[in-house]
Amino acid sequence: MSPPHSAGGKDSGTARILGSGTSGIAELLLFHPVDTVAKRLMSNKSKVSFSTLSPIIFRDAATAPLGRRIMSLFPGLGYAAGYKVAQRVYKFGGQPWFNDLINKHYKSHFTNTFGERKGKMMMQATAGSLTGIGEVVLLPLDALKIKRQVNPEAFRGRGAIRIFMEEGTTLYRGWGWTMARNAPGSFALFGASAVTKEYVLGVTDYSKATWTQNFVASIAGAVASITVAAPLDTVKTRIQNANFDKKVHGVTVIKDLIKQEGPTAFFKGLTPKILVVGPKLVFSYTLAQTLIPMFAQYV
Repeated sequence: MSPPHSAGGKDSGTARILGSGTSGIAELLLFHPVDTVAKRLMSNKSKVSFSTLSPIIFRDAATAPLGRRIMSLFPGLGYAAGYKVAQRVYKFGGQPWFNDLINKHYKSHFTNTFGERKGKMMMQATAGSLTGIGEVVLLPLDALKIKRQVNPEAFRGRGAIRIFMEEGTTLYRGWGWTMARNAPGSFALFGASAVTKEYVLGVTDYSKATWTQNFVASIAGAVASITVAAPLDTVKTRIQNANFDKKVHGVTVIKDLIKQEGPTAFFKGLTPKILVVGPKLVFSYTLAQTLIPMFAQYV
């Protein structure tokens, strides 16, 4: 079962930040290598085969001992930490906040259009979509993380502070594609999760869902989200992994990708992402839901 709330009936904002932030760090340490593999596969423009898989994934460490190959999958960990923790805190608190806002001001519009039951699910999905769009503010950290994972030469020995000062708005390249990816992706994440709880599991009050019900709904939502967002995520990744002084247009990326690699290239990296969805969501969700009430006893 989900852990009980704190004595006040509602966990404090500080407890939510600490709990979700800690779960983000733990999740990062376990799943950052898989993210690196997915990003490198998405950025690869050559044909993937069994013989080329190792050089694509491990780069210069392809022929190195196992330990070094594993460590080569942890580039950009510092930037990833800043991004992942901020993202987890924002997602855990942002979507419920948007949902409350929609409930307060626009509930009648959703109910009149979709009905009581479907309207509730649509509000959840719409709140998720708005949360995803707002996530664009974290784009610089995401861009630096991706560059470290697939194009470390772009740093040329510069540290994070110097890069922020010198590059400025360059770090927001691909912001439009990021918003275009996040809007349907987050809509599918929270929407599919709500549909699964409502129609498959028979849960009407989402806050009272058991751990198992949340687990099943999260799997359905995450798989739907990743699949829907995959094409735009590939475009965004290729825009962001270029050198700082090279401006790459999304339309150009799409044209070149279709011409040189075919339409299926939009879904490069999808398999490792989906394969890690289950344990990743179980781990991060369970840890966050365990730590938040624990921190609430003290803050």
